[in-house]
Amino acid sequence: MTVKDADIARALIPILSGDPSAVAQRLREQPDGVYRATLSGGAHVWVVSRYDDVKRLLADPRLALNKRSSRTGYQGFGLPPALDANLLNLDGADHARLRRLVTAAFTTRRIDQLRDRIRTTSNTLIDALPLDGTLDLVAAYAAPLPVAVICDLLGVPADQGSTLRECTQVLLAPGKYGPSDLAATVGRILTLLTDLIAAKRTEPTDDLLTAMIAAHDGEDRLSQDELLSLAFLILFAGYENSVHLISAAIARALAEPGLAAAIRAEPDPHSEPMNRIIEQFLKFDQPATTAIRRFPTEDIKVGDTVIPAGDTVLLATAAANHDPASAAGHLTFGHGAHYCLGAPLARLEARIAVWTALHRLPGLTLCVPYADLQWKSDHRQHALTTLPVTLFPQSIG
Repeated sequence: MTVKDADIARALIPILSGDPSAVAQRLREQPDGVYRATLSGGAHVWVVSRYDDVKRLLADPRLALNKRSSRTGYQGFGLPPALDANLLNLDGADHARLRRLVTAAFTTRRIDQLRDRIRTTSNTLIDALPLDGTLDLVAAYAAPLPVAVICDLLGVPADQGSTLRECTQVLLAPGKYGPSDLAATVGRILTLLTDLIAAKRTEPTDDLLTAMIAAHDGEDRLSQDELLSLAFLILFAGYENSVHLISAAIARALAEPGLAAAIRAEPDPHSEPMNRIIEQFLKFDQPATTAIRRFPTEDIKVGDTVIPAGDTVLLATAAANHDPASAAGHLTFGHGAHYCLGAPLARLEARIAVWTALHRLPGLTLCVPYADLQWKSDHRQHALTTLPVTLFPQSIG
């Protein structure tokens, strides 16, 4: 039997989409905090929601990411091998080797070099806004900013950024598209990245993709499929979550005058109070509802619940973040060996994007009450479909 991503979506949208706090409470009230969804073909998806369990299992090597550990025929997006040899489908020594090579290229220095670029892009986007009127701040600001940043980081030509985001939107909503559309989208991504890597080999530049091509550990280098897969993963994960974090954070700030005032009181986006504010956004407005799916290599117990080897497990990090047991911490970037490599970039983007918007747009207001904002009906993401705001005359500082 084959478990398709659309089948999982049909089973989990009713339980995982919606207000994160309410979702978290509902999940934690399940026996052992484990929700068991049965798919149309009879396979099971297990959602683990309590903070202590989620944190423990995120670091448990018995929960594999490699789809070969699935005993129910899990397919997910059904990516070709050239795009699937990435950190989200590897375990153990294979994962450690690949992560080591990528880390050598994805340096703190490279991320720090983006600080001025993010600030400049944020200001440029705000300068382009109308002086008054109503607009969608996701389309006008929250989306184009991370796209520009990740393209700059990787060395993707700016005119190809929007094309790549269009492609990821198709992959994130497989139920809306037929097999031919999905296959065409994957082919489009593969062609674009293959051509880009070939160009970087011929004419190296100072960007992450060139650095990954050059990265090596002894005589070991990234293969062509690994390069393609990692470039795809960085593009796919590197801006999509940032789009949703930035838009959700701005929406919450506009809905809470005290929070907006606190942000505007900070003279620098990199101050310690600003860091704490962003950590709260990361904790309670996490864009992803769950960590990447896992497959137990042996039966796993959560309380008195036994999850069979090979079944699909989703660790509900967003629900865990709302668990009182989480205290001041959060699991938004994961925990353990698979902790997100892009966490420093995500934090940097959010700090600058939110601070700049609140400082440059003192007259910015929501067009509708916060409770009436429209969120995607999606088991993967807590994401605004739009962020309708009003700019009053002379509101751009």
